[in-house]
Amino acid sequence: MFKPVVPDSQQAFYDRFHFAPGVKVGDLLLCSGQIGMGPDGKCPDDPTEQFRRAFEGVAAILAEAGGDWSNVVEMTSYHVDMSKHLGAFSAVKDEFLSEPWPAWTAIGCTELAMPGGLAEIRVQAKL
Repeated sequence: MFKPVVPDSQQAFYDRFHFAPGVKVGDLLLCSGQIGMGPDGKCPDDPTEQFRRAFEGVAAILAEAGGDWSNVVEMTSYHVDMSKHLGAFSAVKDEFLSEPWPAWTAIGCTELAMPGGLAEIRVQAKL
């Protein structure tokens, strides 16, 4: 069995869209994808700000589960217009992650669930 992990800042999404931001199975944390939305529920126009908010969303899930970025063993990111924004995304990633680096797969896509979203991040962590 698993236990949903829902930070207070994401409770409304859990209630409205019926999915958990994260689930804990034993000592494994599986996170749903996080898109960098502002407090207004919209994606900022600035890519760097948007990416930072997405990483902060993941950080909130990790903290709620009792972990942090050092627990992340795998990250998957989905990118709209990857050739244009991957450098900025990577710079923000390095603000949150450090050695030993987790496994990372970056995937290009045509759109995300939130209008204006440029990247979505999901992680797996061993707590």
